[in-house]
Amino acid sequence: MSPHARRTFLRQAGFTAASLVALPGMAHAVPGYAGGVPANTLLSAAAEWDELQQAEPWDVSWPKKLTGTHKAMFDVPEVEGGVGVLRAGIWQRQYTDVLKTKPGDLSTVIVVRHNGIFLGMNQEFWATYEVGKAEKLKGDDGKRLKHNPVLPAPGQDAPASMRTLMLDKQIENGAIVLGCGLAYRSVVGMIQQRDKLDAAEARKKANSMLVPGVIMQPSGIFANVMAEEHGCAFVYAV
Repeated sequence: MSPHARRTFLRQAGFTAASLVALPGMAHAVPGYAGGVPANTLLSAAAEWDELQQAEPWDVSWPKKLTGTHKAMFDVPEVEGGVGVLRAGIWQRQYTDVLKTKPGDLSTVIVVRHNGIFLGMNQEFWATYEVGKAEKLKGDDGKRLKHNPVLPAPGQDAPASMRTLMLDKQIENGAIVLGCGLAYRSVVGMIQQRDKLDAAEARKKANSMLVPGVIMQPSGIFANVMAEEHGCAFVYAV
């Protein structure tokens, strides 16, 4: 893991810059810190985790819906044009076409985590907070990606061949979509910074822009392991 990726992950996990410099190899990687931070300003990682953890209970009832003969969990840590989500839909289509499985025979879990969390946000969020620009995302045409690629573009219907692959349609058809609670802090932070809101109001607004049906979990890895424990094959989808 590169220093940049490590910093990104730890910040998503809720660790402050002060506590980051206390970790091995991080003292020279945190902007604004030269390493001379007084000990009494450093919070332990465990204390910060407890303090910043989501207050409301996590919904971990979703494994009860994993009733199909064939179960698969698609791990989607990056946007990558939405291919991770599309692959989940393609898997369902191919099992139906080739193995003649019935819809009830398939249980699909999609975990959007790390930068892939943005796939769980609606088109209003993508347009308002310019996700494509902020994350330097490009579409098939090489231009800045303006919309969530796994949802119909505003005012347009997805092509017939793609419609069932869209995230909202997969949820409608029974797919379980889980979001990483750590990565979601970046979403909330984006709203908080731009709209000058406190953390609670920013989170409330972020929740209103989640794709309906996305279930937040403590982390994407938590969701991955739980899905595997309940019989899902693991698919690294990007």
